[in-house]
Amino acid sequence: MSNVSACDLCDGDGGQLVFKNDGYRVVLVDEAAYPGFCRVIWNAHVKEMTDLSPTDRNAVMHAVWAVEAAVREVMQPEKINVASLGNMTPHVHWHVVPRYTDDAHFPSPVWAEAKRETPAATLEQRRAKLPQLRTAIERHLATPS
Repeated sequence: MSNVSACDLCDGDGGQLVFKNDGYRVVLVDEAAYPGFCRVIWNAHVKEMTDLSPTDRNAVMHAVWAVEAAVREVMQPEKINVASLGNMTPHVHWHVVPRYTDDAHFPSPVWAEAKRETPAATLEQRRAKLPQLRTAIERHLATPS
């Protein structure tokens, strides 16, 4: 383990908490252009998936797939991006990002240069679904793997 005290994901939730258990938490990320952007974050400071036991890896991936299913169900995106990067924050976490043909970066990655601006009314319609998304995430996580 490196300098845990400097880890953003150890120092805070990493977003609006939706679900938390002993192993991981699921948060909604405050990213205005991407309502429904979620993170699945391992609670303990661990750098890589292979630092986890096979049981813990399975638990994290069950959560990632449950969150993806909930995002697809509620947000109805064109595509879902699932990524575990962690170069800036070396702490196991997964991004689950709903993508739409009218989003700022589509079809490029969300970290690429923006191609357009999504209409404010469209973003507001998507934000209005977030309470439903919270409920769907909890329901999908309650489903055994």
